[in-house]
Amino acid sequence: MSLRDAEPGDISYLRQLYASSRASELALMSWPDAAKQAFCDSQFDLQHRHYVAHFATADFLVVLHAGVPAGRLYVHEADNELCIVDILLDEAMRGQGHGSALLRRLQQEVRDKALSALRLQVLITNQAARRLYEQLGFVLEGDEGAMHLAMRWRP
Repeated sequence: MSLRDAEPGDISYLRQLYASSRASELALMSWPDAAKQAFCDSQFDLQHRHYVAHFATADFLVVLHAGVPAGRLYVHEADNELCIVDILLDEAMRGQGHGSALLRRLQQEVRDKALSALRLQVLITNQAARRLYEQLGFVLEGDEGAMHLAMRWRP
């Protein structure tokens, strides 16, 4: 796996990746496919604008597997910490250790730069991701509103 800066030409892939992350949720809805797609497009656009506005100096990275886009990783360094703004892998890449490898890579970056912590937020409902983070030494630090939990790893 490797990483590269996201480029304008990646927006279509990133939009599709986002939509795939919402597929199981939207499968429960009786909406027509076109409405589901419009909803995902709208949500992606809102999220993307939010990330760019609030994390202007972040690294917006595309995860590559064998040279092919396989996910996204957005990280932002501030206040002597590295923050994972967003991490999302293609469904086919999950459960194979790729996410763990990316997280260990970021933990090493924190060590190399002598930063104080690596932090992230996880959806309260994403128990699989929370278990992974805990296995890698992240500690729950509280909730971030009704939807997210704050977690932090310290070297």
